[in-house]
Amino acid sequence: MMTELKIPEFSLVVLVGVTGSGKTTFARKHFEDAETLSLDRSQPFSCGDEGSQAQSGDSFKLLHKAVSRRLKQGMLTVVDAANIDSDSRVALVRLAKKYYYTSIVIVLDLPGRTCKTHNASRTDRVVSSFVIYRQRMQLRRSLRRIKHEGFKYVYFLRSIKTINAVRHIVREKLPSNKREVRGPFDIIGDVHGCFTELVELLQKMDYVITRTNGDGADYGFDVTPPEGRTALFLGDLVDRGPDSPSVLRLVMSMVKQGVAYCVPGNHDFKLHKYLAGSDIKVKHGLEKTLEQLRGENPQFLGEVDHFIAGLASHYVFDDGRLVIAHAGLEEAMHGRGGGTVRSYCLYGETTGETDEFGLPVRVNWALNYRGKAMVVYGHTPVLQAQWVNNTIDIDTGCVFGGSLTALRYPEKELVTVKARQVYHVRGRPMGFQVGA
Repeated sequence: MMTELKIPEFSLVVLVGVTGSGKTTFARKHFEDAETLSLDRSQPFSCGDEGSQAQSGDSFKLLHKAVSRRLKQGMLTVVDAANIDSDSRVALVRLAKKYYYTSIVIVLDLPGRTCKTHNASRTDRVVSSFVIYRQRMQLRRSLRRIKHEGFKYVYFLRSIKTINAVRHIVREKLPSNKREVRGPFDIIGDVHGCFTELVELLQKMDYVITRTNGDGADYGFDVTPPEGRTALFLGDLVDRGPDSPSVLRLVMSMVKQGVAYCVPGNHDFKLHKYLAGSDIKVKHGLEKTLEQLRGENPQFLGEVDHFIAGLASHYVFDDGRLVIAHAGLEEAMHGRGGGTVRSYCLYGETTGETDEFGLPVRVNWALNYRGKAMVVYGHTPVLQAQWVNNTIDIDTGCVFGGSLTALRYPEKELVTVKARQVYHVRGRPMGFQVGA
């Protein structure tokens, strides 16, 4: 029997149940009054058929307007209404998706006799037993579809005993929420297997790097950062460059030691899918990474797969003042979860068109960014770190012969090292000058 229900941050909780099932009592016990939108308390249902308890057009619009306002402001929201028809629930799921929220449904599916007893004891609005019977019939029919309506979590409470057994609503912090971690930080752009340049860049910023286990196949690294500082990696650790395995070992060691955080890039995610057994095309540099990994033991490959799979899509640091994501992130997605947010972090947004080099045309989201948080990202190679509004792209194309760049935060100081050579010729010309 469940004693706690788990609810992630940025959740829309939809309570479902007929009159007398105890939705309002449940909401008052487990949620703040300010978090709950209740049609029973705020306005009467205005519908021609009392038995259906379906919101009329006006009340439906009012409910959606109130829900939308709260979701836009990042507030946990509970909808205390009958929600016994599928259409009403699906409309709320659509609202949750619009604001990148997790949708959760809690169904109080009590026996009709229990609901009638509770209803008879009400002092505000008592409905007839026939109405409850009709509501239950409608609910029974619609529940057949509820697991296919798009809810992330579906909880069923089918007796007073199971309802009373719920002691806690556990509000889970999303992996991206690191607001309490304030830095200072050293944020490092796309590495793409350029291990020598990565070590040089870290040492230039006074990180002390010691190789462990000598020359054995299972070597690792011990890293001591400058006092108080933490490294942040923007992903695309692998592909195209000369030594992706060593880059992985170094970054994985730093994350494990608690001196670094890392978000995945699209190249890292593709490597994870390959290691996990997905049928993907081996191109765009992945073939080079797989060749370099050929002599590695299965344990290391498993660790790499597990590491990438466990990375958060993005991070929010310093009380919300700093966001890092591989391809950038619009303000409405900051701190949110879900597949849409993860996809944006990995790939950004494209127009659906390709340029003369056969590469996707990307939307320059930073041009319209007006958020309070500084967003640091990579993914799109630029000749030099590029500030646009309150965002900065620090992928300066090391693997293409450019440089590897770090942004020191909060100082906004850029630190770079030149690429030793051109490791990969990009399809779209970059115009880099190769350093010595």
